[in-house]
Formats: sequence, C-alpha cells, structure tokens
Amino acid sequence: MTTSWAVSRSLERIALLCGSSLEDHELRAEVLSELGSIVPFTWFAWPLTDPETCTGVSPMARIPCPQELPALIRLKYVTSPGRWTSLLAGAEPAVTLQTATGGDPDRSPLWSGILRRYDVADVLSTVFADSHGCWGWLDLWRSADERLFTDLETKHLAAAAPIVAAGLRGSRAARMRRDSQPGREDQEHPDDSDHRLAHHRRLPASGLPQQAVLTLDAGLAITGRSASAADWLALLQPGPRPYEAVPAEVFNVAAQLLAREAGVDSHAASARVPIGLGQWAVLRSFRMDVGRGGEAPLAVTIQECPAAERLEVFARCFGLTPRQRSLLGLAAGGLDTAALAAALGISPYTVQDQFKAVFAACGVRSRNALLALALGTSASARRRENPSS
Repeated sequence: MTTSWAVSRSLERIALLCGSSLEDHELRAEVLSELGSIVPFTWFAWPLTDPETCTGVSPMARIPCPQELPALIRLKYVTSPGRWTSLLAGAEPAVTLQTATGGDPDRSPLWSGILRRYDVADVLSTVFADSHGCWGWLDLWRSADERLFTDLETKHLAAAAPIVAAGLRGSRAARMRRDSQPGREDQEHPDDSDHRLAHHRRLPASGLPQQAVLTLDAGLAITGRSASAADWLALLQPGPRPYEAVPAEVFNVAAQLLAREAGVDSHAASARVPIGLGQWAVLRSFRMDVGRGGEAPLAVTIQECPAAERLEVFARCFGLTPRQRSLLGLAAGGLDTAALAAALGISPYTVQDQFKAVFAACGVRSRNALLALALGTSASARRRENPSS
C-alpha cells in the first residue's frame, strides 16, 4: 500500500522535474516514470495541446493498437466522458473511465469502439491547464488483469496536474528561447529528429513551402494531398507504424472538427505546432463541398503560422497579462512608445514599465530582442543568410 509520505515525496519530485530545464519530451518521460511509481499503468497517451484550441500536438504514447491510430484518435475526440475539455470545466482535473461513465464503460465510444477489444479495463484521464491555457492531457490505461484505478490514485494525478501544467508551459517557453539563440540551427534540438532538421536544410532559403491541403474520409484515411504536402509532413512529428508518413496532428485537427460537428466540443479545429529552427506551422480542418458521392470530405490545411497567431501562443507560454499581450501585439505592428501609450490609453512611463515587466518574463533586454524571440525572426534571418546551416 502506498503511504502518504511516498505520495508527498512523489509530488516533490514531480515539482523538481517541472522546475528543471528539460525539454517537453524528456520532461513527460521523467514525469511518467515518477507517476508510475505511485499509479502503475500498462499503456498511455500523452499529447501536448495548442493552449487556446486544446487540440493535440506532439504526442507521446505507448498503445497496444497503433495500427488503429486514426480510429483511436477519432473516437477519443468524439467521446464526452473523461474528455480533457470536460475536465477543464469540472471540479477536478482527473477522472477514471469508471467514474466518468457511472460504472458503465459502454457509454464511452472510445472504450466500446476500441479499448474493450484490447482488454482495457479502466482509464485515468488528466488535463494539464492553468490560467494561460491548456497544455496537454494524459490517459493512463490498465488492462483487465489489473485492478481498477482507485480514488487515491485519481487524487494523486489531480494534485500533480497543476504542477505538470506549469512545467509544460515552461518547457514551451524554454524551447522558444533555445530556438532564438545564435547558432542553434547548427545543433540538434532534443525533440527534433534527424530527418526533420535535414528536411529544413533542403528547403529553399526563401522560406517555408506554400500551403498544403490534405483530404480525408469519414474514417480519417487520407484520400488526396496537394503537391506541397510532402514538404510540410516531413517537418512534423512522424506517427507510429504504420502511419510514419502521417503526423498525428493531421488526425487530431480533423478529429476536432468531427467533435465540433457532433456537439461534443466547441473549440476551433486548429493547432499551432513548432517545426524546428524557430518556425511554426498552423493546421486547420474544415468540410469541403459535397462531392459526386454525396459525402463532403474533410480537409486539413498546413501553412506557416501567421505572426498574430504566433504572438498569441507566445504570450500564453510566457504568462503575459492581457495588457502585456496587447502591448506586444501593437509593438509588433511597429508602434513607438508615444503611439503605444495613445493606443492603450496609458502614459509613456507606464508603457516603459510594462515593457520592463515583459522583458523580465521573457528573459530579454530590448524591444528588438523581444520581437525577435516572439516572432522567430532572428532564426529566420540567420537561415536566409546561411541556407546550408
């Protein structure tokens, strides 16, 4: 039986991990190892999320059914009991499948559609969120030959959730800092694969490819793609076999659209994703016009993340206040101190004080450095100057 001392020590170790400089993949691996010492599990799925839309990106997982990945993601998104966005609105950030379904797992399309066939008896779901956004969610699965998750185990995940949320947000901010450092393009990012960096170097110095479009059927099978899709897909995290060529982010944004259409969730079907060397992509999903077969296919677009959207996620990662976010956005538009003061209805001295607070939060000393960090312009400029890097 796990003692209260062991639980307390586990939370302390998780706090130390989340306060460290680990990148998000390594951080999740270490936290999972620590969680497993108190809450044993057989399988897991842990994606990060776009902090505003809550749509999954950059997943980590160990599952018994990678060959059913599109169906697994689709059912996860259209299942209400235990959904991470439902937990955001609830009293606690963690719940078990048994509790969420009132002891009737058949109420979960995810369980009845897939998990039951793989002898999954219970799922412990947790969301990691703070006042700045949603940073990820975690599902722990137990097989039928194990006991169900207990209330004490659920409470442990709930207690760890805000600590992990702060760690995940901090790791996103740390990655932005790393990407902006001179010479980082000559180093391998801890969470970037060799193929992604190699593909970056093959891209023209003029920038990222034009927008890509992929079409998918109701089962999330890809039915078509534009010529630029290959370049974009190579810049995203590859999926597990047999879906190495299809990043999970494509399935996630499409599944979020299905969740919206089913009335399960109202967040936008889009996600912003870092793709290395200081650059970001944005994926969106929508319905195309009805085709000859009478069914309107799903579409997913991938393109370079617009500056305004990148600034929005940057502000969330660094924990900026609403006033500081407005200041950053206006500064990115080229306004000087006097114009910023007039636009915000504050004095020039207050503008300077606000900038000092933003500089401290972001670890920079000037407006130029702040905007280069927020927009990734320093890394992009270095790449144009030295495209072979």
